[in-house]
Amino acid sequence: MKIVAGIDIGSTTTKTVIMRGNTILGSKISSTGANCKKTVKLLFDEMLEDLDLKEDEIQYTVTTGYGRRMVPATEIVTEITANARAAKWLMNGKVHIRTIINIGGQDCKVIALDNNGIMVDFAMNDKCAAGTGRFLEVMSRVLEVELDELGILSEKAEDIPQINSLCTVFGESEVISLLSKGRRVEDIIAGIHKSIAKRVVSMVKKIGVKEAIFFDGGPAFNQGLKKALEQELGVDLHVPPDPQITTALGAAIIAHEHLTKTIRNTKGMNNKKPNE
Repeated sequence: MKIVAGIDIGSTTTKTVIMRGNTILGSKISSTGANCKKTVKLLFDEMLEDLDLKEDEIQYTVTTGYGRRMVPATEIVTEITANARAAKWLMNGKVHIRTIINIGGQDCKVIALDNNGIMVDFAMNDKCAAGTGRFLEVMSRVLEVELDELGILSEKAEDIPQINSLCTVFGESEVISLLSKGRRVEDIIAGIHKSIAKRVVSMVKKIGVKEAIFFDGGPAFNQGLKKALEQELGVDLHVPPDPQITTALGAAIIAHEHLTKTIRNTKGMNNKKPNE
């Protein structure tokens, strides 16, 4: 059975998925750090050890993400292509995905898909950390709250303040100002989520709001942010079981499909008669 790997080298985290056929054997996540080549090697070696596999058993590897050109691979694809492929694969037989909202560590993407799950348009914010995972990390540090507690605490909000700036620097100052005025941490977190949601939804509206909408990336674990996005959009969002590995999964799915096609073409060539 064909074994393949998908590697998503993001600006903040690196994700790896190994598949056999259409089955996910395992996945792993690590901080990308300053040396993504070293990170990928360590992560991959750990994966192989966990799964009791040897490196030469991986028949096809696809890389994607910020550092996709910096490590050896059979093929390279954009994160938008990989993300779209994974969303279609994960939701197959459940809902028909037409829009993807992906919030990463340093950027935010909105992807429009056609009826066949092919990308037809996208909008992307990669000029600053506004509305990204990095923005949430900075705010959690200022508020002295663990990142994974933001969603839970925001559910307890009573009087949500308006956060006007999503620039990380100015947003931090605004949050500190609200704290100095005695505003509740829970309320401030809900205000942060609402501000991010408004910015993301403005991107969605640029390419058109079409259901069903798929939400992934690390921040998709945050139920408070998901709720804020749903309130701004007026529709439910579909979040996969592990939204942080989706793009790496898409790369692995593409690896499986392209390896299958390569093997099929090779067999076809070998079966040709000498005079053909």
